[in-house]
Amino acid sequence: MSKYFIYIYSLAFLIGCSNSDPSKIEIPLTSDVEDLIEHSKEFEQQVLSFDTPGGKIHFAIGFGIANSIMVEGEQGNIIIDAADSVYEAEKIYSLFRQKNSNPIKAIIYTHNHGDHTFGAAYYLTTQDEKPKIISHEDTDHYVQRIMGILNPIITSRSTRMFGTTLSEKDLINVGIGPRLNVSKSPTGYIKPDLTFDDHLNINIAGIEIELFHAPGETNDQIFVWLPNHKSLMPGDNIYKTFPNLYTIRGTTHRDVKGWINSLDHMKTFNPEFLFPSHTKPIIGQEKIQNVLSIYRDAIQYIHDQTIRLMNQGLYPDEIAEIIELPENIADSPYLYEFYGTVRWSVKSIFNGYLGWFSGNPSELDPLSRKEKAIRISNLAGGENALLEELRAAVKNNDMQWALELSDHLIALDYFIDEVKDLRFEALIYEGSRSSNPNKRNYFLTSAFELKDKIVDSDLLDRTSEELLYQITMATMFDVLSTRYNPIKHNKDNYIVCFNFTSGNIKNITLRNQVAVVSSDLIDTCNLKVTTDEIEFKKVLIGMTNPVSAIATGDISIDGGSTEFLQFLTKFR
Repeated sequence: MSKYFIYIYSLAFLIGCSNSDPSKIEIPLTSDVEDLIEHSKEFEQQVLSFDTPGGKIHFAIGFGIANSIMVEGEQGNIIIDAADSVYEAEKIYSLFRQKNSNPIKAIIYTHNHGDHTFGAAYYLTTQDEKPKIISHEDTDHYVQRIMGILNPIITSRSTRMFGTTLSEKDLINVGIGPRLNVSKSPTGYIKPDLTFDDHLNINIAGIEIELFHAPGETNDQIFVWLPNHKSLMPGDNIYKTFPNLYTIRGTTHRDVKGWINSLDHMKTFNPEFLFPSHTKPIIGQEKIQNVLSIYRDAIQYIHDQTIRLMNQGLYPDEIAEIIELPENIADSPYLYEFYGTVRWSVKSIFNGYLGWFSGNPSELDPLSRKEKAIRISNLAGGENALLEELRAAVKNNDMQWALELSDHLIALDYFIDEVKDLRFEALIYEGSRSSNPNKRNYFLTSAFELKDKIVDSDLLDRTSEELLYQITMATMFDVLSTRYNPIKHNKDNYIVCFNFTSGNIKNITLRNQVAVVSSDLIDTCNLKVTTDEIEFKKVLIGMTNPVSAIATGDISIDGGSTEFLQFLTKFR
């Protein structure tokens, strides 16, 4: 029996695996990446301990991407960000416990990203009392969306951006950490049980904690202020690289003005200790104020100058060519382009305010990719002439032009082995010379994909039953709706009603080539399905065979089991 649904994978950051050994392909380490190699020292794996005015704080860096922080309290401790996997959380906590073995009373998520949340489940196995899970009220919404409808595309783009399938020798770092490790264990996300909107004051284990909504890298971002400790945890709103005002794995528009305001808000507390999520701690009021000022000013400069040139009628690519950071701050180590870049930020700001249309009328309804390729080919004198131009571009190390030429040949279905080899060479050349790890990793991974060196693995063994409890039925049905293939169905107004033992009701109506989801009580159902929520989730991700579930009575079908199985196939 084939697997149904198209898998809700553990999360967007999960990876494929390599069938072949990419290390057999030599990727040069050029002088262009010397600074990036040096940047790896920022993530030397260690636990740093600090005596603050309010007590001890322990800081784990270099374990996966995001740092994890433990604050000692009275007969209990709190964790700020739980690492990117249960695997890393276990390693981190074994070291934290050597510092202080009191139970964990709470885990605070600074935002929804998996490198901050996926290790949380580990802490539920280390003690009898479940730690309180605290976050912004929107955090679970964003986790559900990434685990749901956007999972396939975000997963594949994240795999390239983070270089998760690259060999150890080819992956230098990911700009804000050494390596993403979510593939090493089941996803350990646990839904928050205490959330807030703008501001929350709370005392846990004798620790006075103030939490503030601070939109920036994510809309649900918060920062943590410990007034007695004079310590601030800014989440992902600052790291030792130019900020990712846009991420190439894909994201909604990041609130750049909100990011600036959040940094200004942080400054008002005059912290003596700053514990970022991807960078070593910064100690001392003056140094912290200086770093925060430079960081927010850089963001404002890119924002304001982009707006200025937009208002002059320039197109996004033109603006990206013009804007550079001012000389007096460009050499700050906190603004090197090891993660975000100025040019990507410019394009994102433009799109955030004006949308995808550049304003150039020729780009409103452009020729299709294939039609444009046909005309370029005709101009060149045919496909063979275009291939000759591609060969010349590669020979002359004109690799960006080579990639664009190969795009045309691919669109023309002229994707012969030589075109593939030349494109591979161009990708390796451009990637190996980039000091921005996002670009480097994306290009190198794309090159290996061309050579069939990387394939997606079956990720079901990393989808735990615990994770399924964290995924809402609303998310599951949203995914079903977006995976519906109307070509496979010719019955209109076909209704399947789901009655779950929890009392939850869901219906799917197939009409007008869409799958309409509702929670209404409907009498005119073509099929009635009665089951437990967790059993249905297992069927949808392929953990349980639907035929077996029906045979054992875990799923009861009124209207025909064969009809139900045929219904499931429409969502592959």
